[in-house]
Amino acid sequence: MIKLFREIISKRQIITGLAKADFRKRFAGSYFGVAWMFIQPIVTVLIYFCIFQLGFKSVPPVPGVPYVLWLVPGIVPWFYFNEALNSGTGCLQEYHYLVKKVVFNVELLPVIKLVSCLIIHGIFVLIMTAMFFCYGRLPLGTWIQIVYYSFALSVLSLGLIYITSAVNVFFKDMAQIVNIVLQFGMWLTPIMWDPSMFPGRPAWLERVLRINPVYYIVTGYRDSMLSGNWFWKRPGLTVYFWVITLVIFALGLKLFRKMKPHFADVL
Repeated sequence: MIKLFREIISKRQIITGLAKADFRKRFAGSYFGVAWMFIQPIVTVLIYFCIFQLGFKSVPPVPGVPYVLWLVPGIVPWFYFNEALNSGTGCLQEYHYLVKKVVFNVELLPVIKLVSCLIIHGIFVLIMTAMFFCYGRLPLGTWIQIVYYSFALSVLSLGLIYITSAVNVFFKDMAQIVNIVLQFGMWLTPIMWDPSMFPGRPAWLERVLRINPVYYIVTGYRDSMLSGNWFWKRPGLTVYFWVITLVIFALGLKLFRKMKPHFADVL
């Protein structure tokens, strides 16, 4: 793992250049270009806002905070996680011509995809911040924590991408499985809803939800933007997240390297 991070740092210019090219390539030939990347998420937020705020009159867990301001810090990291896994799973097929080059380190391809998605995520974070200003929210010192939680989510996503992209070379249905699991995951992660919204809920519900490592990220974004809580105020959840994330990353990298010698033959 340390060797990989060193290589990422040493080849950061190549990774950044390929990530920018990947970002531009997604919208090549499209009339509205990059706007399509933001239209669907914004429409999604509007739909959930209309259903939960205007329809069900949902009251967010943070008193005095409009539902949309509670929703956005939860759904922005999920958009990043969803896009990274969906696009990263097929990165070896997409860049098959690089996989067959002996001089190119294939382990960097998931990183390139992740950085490409991170560019979009950064723009969404700016939009989220502008929305808070529009609602008259003063900036908090904890807003800087978004950098930490984005890094944490990136490490988790990269570990999962190493697993899904390697398996997808030999089992093409993996991309569809990932897409379905992410659809379930969005509802199993309290993004549009929170256990506190349901009176009489079982006491074990929140403990079960915390098993999902993305729960830590979503809660962290809301702590940063709304509550003003620093990440060290959740020591148990922080330790649990990093233990699970590093285990996933180590296993994913090991699986990827074990399968790597066969990538070129299959592709």
